[in-house]
Amino acid sequence: MPEPDFQLPDEDTPDTPFDVSLRPPLFEEFTGQEKTVERLQLLVEAAKQRGEALQHILLSGPPGLGKTTLAYIIGNAMGTEVKTTSGPVIEKAGDLAGLLTNIERGGVLFIDEIHRLQPAIEEYLYPAMEDFKLDIVIDQGPSARSVRLNLARFTLIGATTRAGMISAPLRSRFGMTCRLDYYDAAHLHKIVERSAGLLGAEVESEGALEIARRSRGTPRIANNLLRWVRDYAQVRENGVVTGPIAARALSMLEIDEDGFDEMDKRIIEGLITLFNGGPVGLNSLAVAIGEEAGTLEEVHEPYLIMQGYMKRSSQGRVAMPRAYRKLGLEPPKNSPQAEFFEGK
Repeated sequence: MPEPDFQLPDEDTPDTPFDVSLRPPLFEEFTGQEKTVERLQLLVEAAKQRGEALQHILLSGPPGLGKTTLAYIIGNAMGTEVKTTSGPVIEKAGDLAGLLTNIERGGVLFIDEIHRLQPAIEEYLYPAMEDFKLDIVIDQGPSARSVRLNLARFTLIGATTRAGMISAPLRSRFGMTCRLDYYDAAHLHKIVERSAGLLGAEVESEGALEIARRSRGTPRIANNLLRWVRDYAQVRENGVVTGPIAARALSMLEIDEDGFDEMDKRIIEGLITLFNGGPVGLNSLAVAIGEEAGTLEEVHEPYLIMQGYMKRSSQGRVAMPRAYRKLGLEPPKNSPQAEFFEGK
């Protein structure tokens, strides 16, 4: 049997491409979100000076902006292990008890998508966060009894993409709430260059900037696009990612100069051509373009609204002048939605 013309890396070989993590391990290596990082650094330093556990922290913002990364950075800065789980995974009180009783003093528990915790689990979490005690009911009916467990003082870091869905009692128990915002092209440029170095990809500054401009203000998307552009340059070009090569690679994915993918274009085209620019309800728009309403609202709309292509109103979604110009159309002067962007 002939030998394959490629060789997989040795499992014992360190730093293989399969093992590379693009997450920065330290605050100093984290790019962007300067105000949030500065606050967290101060919080960590104060806790370390007093020899205390860090107060509970809530990180909110769209997906892919670095909430999980910051949780691990905080754990590294505190010199402790970070135990990770997510809201939907914790189904019963025993699951929560197992997590909390295994945390050492000063340890960090990171709960992703914390807004999806079941209400009953939240009730168990309140005394754990405030008094570091956990009351668990064992058995049922006449034989039911409550057992109190003493917990080590720990730090809960919650991450959510939908801060509005977190109940007020849970939110009030976090000592600090940090909101992460979309990144600008300059910060994403630095992130792409750093990631390229970790991946061993040869990327020129213009190529990194081209990727950054089309990444929708999100580091996760930037890193995913970088991997694609690297593969494209390796197979179709000479392996070096230049500006024109990055542009061709991203055009192959149907991602244009504004970071629009095929679904983004379908949204504004449907809004303008099918509903005369709106206002139109979310469900009607979702049906018209063949997408789930939740996906439309959580994944696509935030970027389109942030960039000024559409807006939400009490009557529904409305196409803004930039959306018309994106399609090469002139914004209407006398139309039902003109009042929504008068003077824009």
